[in-house]
Amino acid sequence: MSMTDPIADFLTRIRNASHARHPRVDIPASRLKKGITKILMREGFIEGYRIIEFEGRLYIRILLKYQPSGKAVIDGLERISRPGLRKYVGKDKIPRVIDGLGVTILSTSKGVMTGKQATRLGLGGEVLCNVW
Repeated sequence: MSMTDPIADFLTRIRNASHARHPRVDIPASRLKKGITKILMREGFIEGYRIIEFEGRLYIRILLKYQPSGKAVIDGLERISRPGLRKYVGKDKIPRVIDGLGVTILSTSKGVMTGKQATRLGLGGEVLCNVW
């Protein structure tokens, strides 16, 4: 059966694994998911990641990050644009997450990037998700 929203599945797998305190999570790979994963790594939400091959398919193995107290670093993941209702914003309307403590991830004409990067480059695009 085909999946209707692979990005929502990606976010849900990370959310569920972090709530269950798993050290890692494997997610079917795509270019868009790799871009989001790179942003999560650069922004310090995950420990690391690597691309693995299993039974002829590529997967992203994400190493989840936890605080010394055992609490997950990722407090929340929220899908914004979805297949039934796409959300596009201009360069001046990019939302801020928890007054700048979180990250907005956008798909722009120059690739997947954070809201701060898109603002700096003067780009708008599709708001994929918020992470805090």
